[in-house]
This record gives sequence, C-alpha cells and structure tokens, in this order.
Amino acid sequence: MWISCGTNRDKRWIMRQSFSTSASSPRRNTGAMATGFRSGIRWALALALVSSLVGIDTGDASAGEIAGKVKATGVRKPDNIVVYVRSVPGNFAPPAEPALMDQKDFVFIPHVLPIVKGTKVRFLNSEPKAQHNVFSPDQVADKMNLGTYPPGDVREHVFDKSCTGAKTCVAALLCNVHPEMSAYVVVLQNPHFAVTDRSGAFEIRNVPPGTYELVAWHEKLKEASTTVTVGAGTTQVDLKMSR
Repeated sequence: MWISCGTNRDKRWIMRQSFSTSASSPRRNTGAMATGFRSGIRWALALALVSSLVGIDTGDASAGEIAGKVKATGVRKPDNIVVYVRSVPGNFAPPAEPALMDQKDFVFIPHVLPIVKGTKVRFLNSEPKAQHNVFSPDQVADKMNLGTYPPGDVREHVFDKSCTGAKTCVAALLCNVHPEMSAYVVVLQNPHFAVTDRSGAFEIRNVPPGTYELVAWHEKLKEASTTVTVGAGTTQVDLKMSR
C-alpha cells in the first residue's frame, strides 16, 4: 500500500510557504506572514498524518504499481480524492498502529482518511484552548459520538463495520461544537489505495497481479471507475470525475 501524499514539488512548496519569512524584509506585514506560516504547517501536518499509514510490502516480485492522475471538473483542485482497488482476493488485517486524525485551527487533518476495515483511528485535539466533539451519523462508523473533550486529549474509535453493495464505504465526521468542521473516513477492504496530491496524481504500490476495478471517490463528485490489469512494473491509468 502507498499513500500518495504529495509530490516533491508539493513538499518544496510547503517548505517555501513555511520558512520564507526568514528572508523577508522586517517591514513585511507580520499578520500575513503568520497566516502563511500556519497554512504551510497545516498542509505539512496533513501530509504527515496520512503518511502514518505505513506502506505494506507484499514481498511478491510480480506485484505491480498503479499510477496516474485524476482529472476532476467541478472542484478547485483535484486533491483529497481516494483512489482504490475495489476488491482484492484475501483477508487483510488492519495495521497494528492506529491511524491519526488531528483537529487543529478548527480543521480536521487530514480532511480525507482512507483506512482498512478494522483500523483504530485516534482523534487528537491539538487546539490550544478549544474543546471538540467528534461524531458521525453514518452506520459504517456505528453512529459514533466521542463526546466533548479538552485540548490535548485523545479519543479513539475502531471502524469495523462494512457497507453492502458496490458503493464506497464512507463515514462523515462532524463536530458538535464547531458545525463548520467536516472530514471523511473511507473504510476499505484492502490496503491498496492512495490519496491524490494537489495535481491529482496518485500511486498505489505492491498490488498483486490481476484484473481489478479501480475506483475514485470524492465528497462532491460522482464516483468514477475503470478496469485495470496489473502486472509487474507500473500500470498507467487516468480517471475523470465530474459533478
């Protein structure tokens, strides 16, 4: 499994946004500098948290990689799109380490978190002062309500429910205290998935050879899918999404 959390260009952008203030003129507006710094740090933290889902090495020399781009119309940027292999033969245990969903500056980080069914997710509250209350109205999340908890505290939930049918299994996350906050946990059958970067690019590594349905999901767009045959090496696939 590989989570595509940003190209090298994205990472260089983060570094420039976060640390360019050191070379700025002393007369530069400090409020704008602080806003840019926080924005860069928030994006860097999102990448780090999604990357906490460690890639799985199957050890199979015949395993391949699916790579490509998603072209999305109807949204400003083609990021935060979950691309996944819908069904892979076998049983897949969740990772031993919990996945992380932070709350900072009244934003869920990351905004979209794909996981294998059975994964424990830790919900951090990294606000300096504000309380949060994470809940989900969706059955796949067992209609969880983690209660209101203070800064620095952590709550956990295991996503062990399944969805029926071919639809993508999604749990919307909300905050009872701050209704403007939202995020999504996508619960999947296997670890062969990725999240697109800001250009829409993705990579899914260590996919067993075979023919599969490749699916793209975005909160505001129609689900897109295509058939892909994977062998050793890289299989290039592009998808299109729209409202």
